[in-house]
Amino acid sequence: MRIRSFTFSVLAVLVLGVGCKTAPPPIPFSDYKAPYATKPDFARVELDHPLSAADRAKITPENLRALPQEKVDQIYARLTAGPIPDGAYTGDLFFADDGGLERISKVMGGARGFANDLVLDQLRLVVRLLWKGKVFYRDKRELRNMIDDRALVAKLFDVDVNSFRTGQFNGKTVALLFPAKLFCGQSNLDSRRESVIIDYAFGDDVDGYLPKADSVAGRNGLQVRDEIRRVRPGFYLGRAYMGKIFVLNFTLYNEAAAKAGGAAAEDCWNGKDNPESQQVADVH
Repeated sequence: MRIRSFTFSVLAVLVLGVGCKTAPPPIPFSDYKAPYATKPDFARVELDHPLSAADRAKITPENLRALPQEKVDQIYARLTAGPIPDGAYTGDLFFADDGGLERISKVMGGARGFANDLVLDQLRLVVRLLWKGKVFYRDKRELRNMIDDRALVAKLFDVDVNSFRTGQFNGKTVALLFPAKLFCGQSNLDSRRESVIIDYAFGDDVDGYLPKADSVAGRNGLQVRDEIRRVRPGFYLGRAYMGKIFVLNFTLYNEAAAKAGGAAAEDCWNGKDNPESQQVADVH
């Protein structure tokens, strides 16, 4: 695979690289075995092991990386969407065992699986250097991604570096690329309640769209679609898809929102209230 086309794919994933694993969060999970048929139903997981506030406090962006995909999924399924975020959130990604691209490698096996493992290693390295997180514009229901090294990105996409929208992140100027629409919608993993959806299909409707760069993530590119649910204030767990294929997990964290804490109303259907009633309430 040519490095240029590979880098385009990496940028379109829109997530940050991984670090060293820590001990997994000490919270309850339902038992399961390797065969898919042994995986527990999410409703049963939530009934047997509801996540308390104390349990959620034990989950961090770092210790999630120590979990296999099934346990990450069990956590995600016990969360609700929470409020649609607002402002800049630091991003981090992780490839859990038996999930996303890691699982694709194992299914492929042989030379193809080995080649995919090499791509994973490159993806972790390259994206870590470029992706810094996401900026949510709650009122507009829009999102942009914070991308570092504007000169490199301009060269990759053959665009003028001065054409980028920019913002400040940790005292450094970053490009704001890959716009997306925000809305509440059905989770690809757990349809019992909604998630906050980050959809790049119609990013070309967002002001300042740059076709050469931003189209990579859109409906004519890799068709990236993310979904997130809130672990606790300022901290969200997400899933990234290309088309209908699950690619990887990611986390988003905003320290100010985390410190502010407090309860927040659900913007999306939480699986308990009548969704039609909530939509009416939202209009008023």
